[in-house]
Amino acid sequence: MKIEVNKIATLTGHRDPIYALDKGITEYLVFSGSGDKVIAQWNLKTFKSEKFASFPNVIYSICHISEKQLLLVGTSDGNVHVLNLENKEKIKILKNHTAQVFNIRYSLETNCIYTAGGDGNFAICSLDTFDLIKIRKLCDEKVRNIDFNYTTSEIAVASADCTIRIFDIKTLQEKQNFVGHKLSSNIVHFSTDGKFLLTGDRDGYLNIWQVGNYKIIKSIPAHEWAIYDIAYSPNSNLFATASRDKTIKIWDSKTFEMLKVINKEKDGGHLNSVNKLIWSTYNNYLISAGDDRAIIIWEINPI
Repeated sequence: MKIEVNKIATLTGHRDPIYALDKGITEYLVFSGSGDKVIAQWNLKTFKSEKFASFPNVIYSICHISEKQLLLVGTSDGNVHVLNLENKEKIKILKNHTAQVFNIRYSLETNCIYTAGGDGNFAICSLDTFDLIKIRKLCDEKVRNIDFNYTTSEIAVASADCTIRIFDIKTLQEKQNFVGHKLSSNIVHFSTDGKFLLTGDRDGYLNIWQVGNYKIIKSIPAHEWAIYDIAYSPNSNLFATASRDKTIKIWDSKTFEMLKVINKEKDGGHLNSVNKLIWSTYNNYLISAGDDRAIIIWEINPI
């Protein structure tokens, strides 16, 4: 497979590094959160933005729950702010962590919210009442990332102690616990078909695990520095990785072959670490954000 990458636009406005992205209220809108303590909403049609909300602390994670018209915002002090998107009012603050909230996910199947904290805690709350259901201290290091596999009813959790933990999505019983990487397990992402678990490391390795027995299939030196995010294309044929080495790489999701390196020199990419990715259904845009305070929109086409 061969692909062509075109840079569509660079969106600027944040005054500090961008750590969080999520899909917006419609297909062509995107939320971003930054070290400047501001949530912005960007229009992929007009490439314009609006200041959506501001917070007292640095924003590390965003979770848009479209079915409930809620936006959850995780900050550096360990709080999760719950916003009503109809009137932009803050209706609740979840205080289940004492350090950065690096990731927020939700599941309609379990009706729960899941948060990963820099305090080593993994917390689960009710999506209806926001009450704490369970909190578990996984390690003394940061808990970084969460993903779901509805095919096997599992949750994967990555943490800086190098461990990948697999939980049953219904009982929260720990099913598997294995060393994912040598330095830190930063990111977990199940393949769209639920057959593989992709994980990223602080030393730039991309590991591919067989779901079920979680035996490693491939260990790829994908980037020069840490991998911070993984995103699949809407048709699942491709996935992208984002790294502290300032690059984005595009991969064939069937063969795990690297197809394209997107960088500053050849493509007008990011000047610094690339922290977050979204692969939107709107025009098949790949959206990236990083430490250079920029959001870049990419068009990825097969040749």
